[in-house]
Amino acid sequence: MRLGINIGEPREILTVKSVTIVCDGSSLGNGRGNTRAAAVAVLGFKGHWKVVGEYLGNATNQQAEIAAAWVGLSNLKEPCKVHLMSDSRYVVQTMLGNFRKKTNQEWWNKLEKAASKHDVTWEWTKGHAGHEIQEIADKTARKIATLGRVDRSLLEDAVADIGVTEL
Repeated sequence: MRLGINIGEPREILTVKSVTIVCDGSSLGNGRGNTRAAAVAVLGFKGHWKVVGEYLGNATNQQAEIAAAWVGLSNLKEPCKVHLMSDSRYVVQTMLGNFRKKTNQEWWNKLEKAASKHDVTWEWTKGHAGHEIQEIADKTARKIATLGRVDRSLLEDAVADIGVTEL
């Protein structure tokens, strides 16, 4: 009788991509009735960037900020380790469990579902403070809100503005 250890088939070592998402929402006319809102996320992987956006129509600034994080996370094709940066304390602190979700339940549910697929680190970054990628996200969100639609060339121009940049 021979004793031994059955090692079995070799296993593939899984590596998880590390992605940076910088997101921003914009709501033109926020608090004054009918608004024009948009959400933008800038996704970075190894210094290369992709810009995704969505026109939201009538939504508040808070809803647009939640949507921006959701847009970024939902555009990832596989589970990733994500460093998500937002200039919305509301979004970051709520996702860290420091604020209660009193309103916008539908938006929070979308964001939580998208975030559950990833290992997300949430970071607040000051808006309009010279952070290159955040400024591009903000500018692009405002342009989409103004246009009332997502324009492919607008997203391509935003990527060209970034170039190859490591954060």
